[in-house]
Amino acid sequence: MSVVTRYAPSPTGALHIGGARTALFNWAFARHAGGTFVLRFEDTDRARSTRESEEDVLEALSWLGLDYDPVPGFAEIPRQSERLDRYRETVETLLRTGAAYRCTCTVEEVEAMREAARAAGRKPSYDGTCRDKGIGAEVDLPFCVRLRVIEGGLTRWEDLIAGNSGEDVSQVDDFVLARTDGTPIYHLAVVVDDHDMGITHVIRGREHMTSTPRQLLLYQALGFAPPQFAHVPLLVEPGGKKLSKRHASVSVQSYRDRGFTPETMLNFIARLGWGHSDLEIFSKEELVKLFSLTGVGRSPSQVHDDKLLWLSQHYIKTLPMGTLFSYARPFLEAEAGGPVPAEPGLERLLDLLRERSKSLAEMARLARFYLTDAIELEPKAARKHLTPRIAQPLQELRDALAALPKWSEEALKQSFHVALERHAVKLAELAQPVRVAIVGGAASPGIFETLELLGRERSLKRIDAAIERIGTDAED
Repeated sequence: MSVVTRYAPSPTGALHIGGARTALFNWAFARHAGGTFVLRFEDTDRARSTRESEEDVLEALSWLGLDYDPVPGFAEIPRQSERLDRYRETVETLLRTGAAYRCTCTVEEVEAMREAARAAGRKPSYDGTCRDKGIGAEVDLPFCVRLRVIEGGLTRWEDLIAGNSGEDVSQVDDFVLARTDGTPIYHLAVVVDDHDMGITHVIRGREHMTSTPRQLLLYQALGFAPPQFAHVPLLVEPGGKKLSKRHASVSVQSYRDRGFTPETMLNFIARLGWGHSDLEIFSKEELVKLFSLTGVGRSPSQVHDDKLLWLSQHYIKTLPMGTLFSYARPFLEAEAGGPVPAEPGLERLLDLLRERSKSLAEMARLARFYLTDAIELEPKAARKHLTPRIAQPLQELRDALAALPKWSEEALKQSFHVALERHAVKLAELAQPVRVAIVGGAASPGIFETLELLGRERSLKRIDAAIERIGTDAED
């Protein structure tokens, strides 16, 4: 049997990292098996579902590199809102076979039944008032349609991650399949969709586990073979609290905008609950080769930045320059305030910044001194390093640099050594003031490499400004 998996988000917002993990696991499982991975939108919540959210999901999946296959019989990505006739047809089939029935109980009456069950120490449920009334379509009252849950109905399964799962059928009441306006509930729509699209494996979040017994009952009532189920553990914050799906900071786009590469995020997301031996770093191709559901743990996975930043720095250090520059470019242009072309000096700087950067955004901030002359000195660094004591050595160094016949790393180094010997100061005592002057702060690549990259004219102009600042501060 060929494996067919699906990712079926509700398009009500940006793609949450938990949703991205579900998509990734479905994609990797299908690709590992040489099967099919499809996408559909469960947009029956018409009040909150938007095409904009659909585009956000598609953009996030594309950025992560997760491709999907066409669904046979569908010209585009299927949407539940476009399949209402198919769901109504299914409801009619269930009514005709007696597997479902019409119910005219009001919301207030059903709530009273549930309250009575609670008072009696039972699980709140619908009591089956309309089960045997034989209510027909001609009834002159609003009605919903409920599934007739049978004794001995299928409500347990062997979960491919969680193991033996489910609940006794006696704990499931006759649940609603279609509302009074005829629209289907989630359980019905998802079962019909998964059957019609040939889904063999449903891999989804643990929060959907309580839905599975009802869906199994529907498979049984419709005579459909159910897929295999695998429920992935929850994602939690470092303190153990469930990760909020509504928090904008955990959307895929938010991680992209913070300066993490798609390779980093794919690796990070895969390791949220899945593992293979002690392997920490792997490519998309390696993930496909190694992925299996036996590698998915049963415990909740914590989402925190420590591992993410470690992975991010690894990929920043190892990506080819062309790829790194294309990823970094939006951040570089934001710092520069305009277009930033690829040129040897900038690429050399990015190479120097690889070891110092844990994100593309940080790399761009560190490169700002090269991208624009509109830099501001960090007040704390300026107070510490641009002092009257260093004014004379700094001025003499500046004059020596200006006189260099060749602006090269070796020549710059020699000028520094002359100044150091003349004034009996250590390299850091002179290098740090120069660094603050030319980059704005106390951190940069090696001072000689940085000066060489920045160039004679820009470097001298910034050192002059620093010397003037020292004089102004001394007068004050």
